[in-house]
Amino acid sequence: MNRKKKINDTLKSKAKKANAKLHSSNKPKYISKAERAKLELDAGVAEAGVEAPLPDSESESEPVPAPPHLTMPSGSSGWPGQA
Repeated sequence: MNRKKKINDTLKSKAKKANAKLHSSNKPKYISKAERAKLELDAGVAEAGVEAPLPDSESESEPVPAPPHLTMPSGSSGWPGQA
């Protein structure tokens, strides 16, 4: 029984692989991070007249408040469980 099962499994797997080769994937081809950066630079060189505006120096000097879920309640001394 094991011999028959093993033969059937190998035949099924070969048929499945052959069937999978017939159908092409809709997934786009992978482009590496370095290649994407190179494409961005090439696109930036092509659009040399268009430059991104520089951020205002005033907005960078203002501190950004921490989100409320990360701030400690008033009267807290630190870690939970510490007095």
